[in-house]
Amino acid sequence: MKHHRLDEMVKGWFVGDFDPVAVRSAAVEVGVKTYTAGDREDEHHHKVATELTVVLSGQVRMLGRTWEAGDIVTIEPGEANEFEALTDAVLVVVKLPSVAGDKYLGRAG
Repeated sequence: MKHHRLDEMVKGWFVGDFDPVAVRSAAVEVGVKTYTAGDREDEHHHKVATELTVVLSGQVRMLGRTWEAGDIVTIEPGEANEFEALTDAVLVVVKLPSVAGDKYLGRAG
């Protein structure tokens, strides 16, 4: 048996090809992301990875729309996303595959 704590992981990411990690995998990244109302992430895209976001609680703005608890949003490679937490929010984010450096600011060119 192994034991880890989410608060020991970097920004909530606990599965992927990085350190520290609960399970190392080049196939997928999984993180539990906690946001405070008003938190933002700059517009970015991935060239390789598909990103799935599950809103567990709260409301967020992504892809120009408002999403709430129970929504699952899939962002394809090359699709740009800007993020804002409209309320305190908890998300589960899955990226596949786990590719180091596959985050680019702005829209795909």
